[in-house]
Amino acid sequence: MIFRKARFGDTETIFHLIAVYAKNGEMLARSRNTIYENLRDLVVAEDEDGEVVGVGGLHITWDSMAEICAMAVAPEMVRQGIGSGIVNMLIEEGRELGVKTFFTLTYKPKFFESLGFTVVSRDDLPHKIWKDCIDCPKFPDCDEIALIRRE
Repeated sequence: MIFRKARFGDTETIFHLIAVYAKNGEMLARSRNTIYENLRDLVVAEDEDGEVVGVGGLHITWDSMAEICAMAVAPEMVRQGIGSGIVNMLIEEGRELGVKTFFTLTYKPKFFESLGFTVVSRDDLPHKIWKDCIDCPKFPDCDEIALIRRE
């Protein structure tokens, strides 16, 4: 498995990976435009055939704080260490930037807990991070679980 920064040619695959989970209500949908605008935030996992089978993002939100977001792994490839590899790459990238607190909003808290994240109240997160929530169909009744990891 190769973990690398996303490229323009990955956009359609990223869009479809996220759409699988968004369709089931397991994550927020991302438009192609949003993927293009945030391409520098994304990393992908590529299998031995060169196919993108996972994606995740690191979005800087505040002073020394970043969100792990847009996590999706091809359904037939789950539980093979791909998600963990992506999160580890994002955390290393964040450390290099000086990130001290990583957080995520998810419906899969056990996965993130296995990587050292702890469940917290959404109210414990700075208001600045909620700017993207305005466009969410679930706003203001968010039911995602907030987790943080401090370095």
